[in-house]
Amino acid sequence: MKYFIATVLTKGKKETMGLYAQDRKEANDYAKIKFSGIIIKVVESEEPLEAKLKRFKTNFLQNIKKRKIRPDALIASIRQLAVMTNAGISIHDSLHEIASSTQDEALNIVFSKLADDINAGHSLSASMENFRFELGNLAIAMVQLGEKTGNLDESLYALANMLEEIRANVIKFKKAMAYPRNVMIAMAVAFTILISYVVPEFKAIFEELNAELPLPTQILLTLEHLFNNYGLYVLGALVLAFMVFKYFVDNSYNFRFGWHRVLLKTYLIKNIIKFSTLSRFTLVFSELIRAGIPIAEALDTSISMIDSLPLKTRLLSVRATVEKGGTLNKGLQDTDLFENMIIQMIRAGEDSGTLDAMIKKVAEYYKMRFDAIIDGLSEAIEPIMLFIIASMVILLALGIFLPMWDMGNAVQGRG
Repeated sequence: MKYFIATVLTKGKKETMGLYAQDRKEANDYAKIKFSGIIIKVVESEEPLEAKLKRFKTNFLQNIKKRKIRPDALIASIRQLAVMTNAGISIHDSLHEIASSTQDEALNIVFSKLADDINAGHSLSASMENFRFELGNLAIAMVQLGEKTGNLDESLYALANMLEEIRANVIKFKKAMAYPRNVMIAMAVAFTILISYVVPEFKAIFEELNAELPLPTQILLTLEHLFNNYGLYVLGALVLAFMVFKYFVDNSYNFRFGWHRVLLKTYLIKNIIKFSTLSRFTLVFSELIRAGIPIAEALDTSISMIDSLPLKTRLLSVRATVEKGGTLNKGLQDTDLFENMIIQMIRAGEDSGTLDAMIKKVAEYYKMRFDAIIDGLSEAIEPIMLFIIASMVILLALGIFLPMWDMGNAVQGRG
């Protein structure tokens, strides 16, 4: 972006104002929109140091804070945009109003920039492409759909409904995980306190025995030594390992693919990922088919929302099958992800011309399966929790009491 200075005649006075643009033509167009008054001239200039520092600070903070807009704020803003668009209010004014009234900083930045881009003559979907990370693939796809069909308000309403459905699933999952998570955190804290403060009290007694200590006691004493002498180093190593792991997951396709494959083979997690993915995929796909989007294009958009790379790869084969002239049910069958009942339903929908209704029923079926998994999540996790808790208690009990018993037996034997 280049820096330009616009000379503007306002209320009989000349004023100079700075702005950024790709070239002089864009700068002229932008100045006419942004500044009230008569534009006398727009010339390229050296960016002042103060402006450079301000731009650097803004960009730096935006990169540091770069994150997706809070789902509840995004849903509310999309629904508000749909209402205002349906009422005949211009997209620019709607975006500007939502940006100025929101308390979500990320939403304010994104919608303000979208409003500026609309003023510069860009379409809403083209402007949203610059914020794919913040808004998500689904929002961009649905806006593109609305622009193609001329029913932007309807697409926005449908988008808000889909986002609410996805949000509800996330909330339900978090609620189901809250109890097991809190129990495990409490146990971890208790175990750390015992290792750090209780075990050292017995350590002096064990050292006086001058006898071979049982394995559980040796494990406890080793943990105590690590916690009390290298605790910060261990914590730092764990944090570093997590950061390295996250870096490779974010930046290495092969590493991320391998990690996702491991998750799909992990007890309980594999079903959560599979059915949440299929639920979201069929939900979006059904909405796009209902709106009259071609199957191949609808598949593209639906698959782009999938996070699990192994599942995404398998579903991409469906699009290849459809492009080659094959049927949708054949492509889905080849993935080995869908039950025979689902394949038969899709085949019946294709034969009868009611594919959109049938896909909707499939989406409802996978939502039911996902809800059932989440509802039974606590019960499924309980055996794992009990095993971990029992292991910790047994380790502590045996580690402390076995040497005491040995010492008692030795005393009795001497007596």
